[in-house]
Amino acid sequence: MTAASVRVSAGGRLRAVLPPIVVGVGLLVAWQLFVQVRHIKPYLLPAPSAIWHQIATNRSGIIHAARVTGTNAVVGLVAGLVLGVGAGAVASRFRFLGELTIPVAVAVNAIPIIALVPIFNNMFSTTSAIPRRLMVTIIVFFPIFMNTLRGLTQVDATKEELMRSYAASPGVVLRKVRVPNALPFLFTGLKIASSLSVIAAVVAEYFGGLQDGLGSHIVSAASNSAYGRAWAFVAASCVLGLAFYFVTILAERMVIPWQPARRSR
Repeated sequence: MTAASVRVSAGGRLRAVLPPIVVGVGLLVAWQLFVQVRHIKPYLLPAPSAIWHQIATNRSGIIHAARVTGTNAVVGLVAGLVLGVGAGAVASRFRFLGELTIPVAVAVNAIPIIALVPIFNNMFSTTSAIPRRLMVTIIVFFPIFMNTLRGLTQVDATKEELMRSYAASPGVVLRKVRVPNALPFLFTGLKIASSLSVIAAVVAEYFGGLQDGLGSHIVSAASNSAYGRAWAFVAASCVLGLAFYFVTILAERMVIPWQPARRSR
C-alpha cells in the first residue's frame, strides 16, 4: 500500500467520523447553554457538566454496573443469535415450518418487556441473572431470525439456475450461494439486535432482581432524587449501546469486507 493510498484511506475515515463528533459536541454545548440560560432545575434536566461530575465521582460504580449489564446483554445476544440463525436456516429449508414459525416469532416479539420480566423473576431466583438474559434473548431473536430467513430465501434466481446447471448439491448451493447472500441480511439484523440487547438488559433491571446493573442504579438514583447520578448511568447505557453497535460494524467489515465498499460506491 502506497503512502498516497494510506492518506486517502485516513482522510476517508476522518470524513466519516468527524461529522458525528461535531454534531455530538454541538448538542452538548447547546444543552449546557440551554440549562444555564433558562435556569432549568436539576430535577428537570441536569446540565452535562453536572452529569460529568457524577460520572467522575461514581466512576467505579458505573464501570461495575456497565460490566454487569454488558455481560447480560452479551449472553442474551449470543443466545438469540444462535437461536435466530438456527431457526431461520430451518424455516428456509422447510417452507411449512417457516409458515408456522413466523407468526409465533411475531407474537413473541409483540409481548412487552414489562409483562415478561416479572414472570421470569418468579420462575427463576431473584438472585439469578437468568431472567434478564432470557429477556434479551427473546428480544434479539426476532430481527435476527427474520433477516436470516430473508437472506436465505431471497436469492437471485439466476445464481440458483447456474448452480443447478452445474448439478450442484443442495449443500453446495447453501454454502456457495445462500449463505453469502444471507450474510448482509444477518448483519443488518445483528446491528439492530446489538442495540436492542442493551436496551432489553437495562429495562429488565427495572423490575426487581439483583440491584447491580445500570437499570437498577437508574431507578435507585431517580427514586432518591439524585437525578444527576441517574443521568450518569443513562449516559453509561448509551456508551454501552454504542460500543455494541460499533463492535458489530467491525465484525461486519471483517466477515464481509466487500459490503461496506459496495455501499460507498
